[in-house]
Amino acid sequence: MRDVLNLWRQQLGNVPDWVWLRTDLQVLILAETGLTALPAEIGRLHRLVTLDLGHNTLTSLPDELGELIRLSGCLYLHDNDLRELPGSLGNLAQVRYLNVGENKLTALPESIGGMAALTELRAQHNRLTGLPDGIGRLHNLRELWLRGNAIDRLPPSVADLRELRHLDLRDNHLAELPDPTADLPRLRHVDLRSNRLTRLPDWVVEMPSLEKLDLRWNPCIPSPPLLAALERRGCVVLT
Repeated sequence: MRDVLNLWRQQLGNVPDWVWLRTDLQVLILAETGLTALPAEIGRLHRLVTLDLGHNTLTSLPDELGELIRLSGCLYLHDNDLRELPGSLGNLAQVRYLNVGENKLTALPESIGGMAALTELRAQHNRLTGLPDGIGRLHNLRELWLRGNAIDRLPPSVADLRELRHLDLRDNHLAELPDPTADLPRLRHVDLRSNRLTRLPDWVVEMPSLEKLDLRWNPCIPSPPLLAALERRGCVVLT
């Protein structure tokens, strides 16, 4: 049975010193505890599998977070005031779910590509204008949630996300469907609502697994032949 410490909604302000003595902890939940800072002592908890720091007011994270190399479940960092993520995040090669949504991030670190086991990455409602090239190293990624940013392009390395099934780009600044998505073999759902799309490329019909394409609240109106071709192959298009 896992050693769990759940301090959810206990208004701590700071993490009590005795927590850092619990070196056998595997699950630590500090969500909604009023945290304004996370001390370097977090690196002592080498057995952690899941860490929840969501719904606080953290503005930064210590490099020692990258010492938690046994994290293999979830890392929740959402709904804080983070301006950047430490480069050491890339050391967490076994984490499968990462949520950094609802922060003030302007970029994701290049080192995020080291998080090789990620199957789901949520970075919604930040201030991102793009993604690092390292994103293409996440070969196990199945879901990528990026809504509510200022992204106007995707790096070519996105084409290497061969396991990607769901791509949420709603409420961004894209003027066209990003070329790197063209040949993703398992991509089923693409949400492009509320962007700046002015055209839909013909190659969208050839996307191997596409089942749903949401284009609502964009300037573009896909041509009837293109829509008909998508519908014939069983793709639902919302315009």
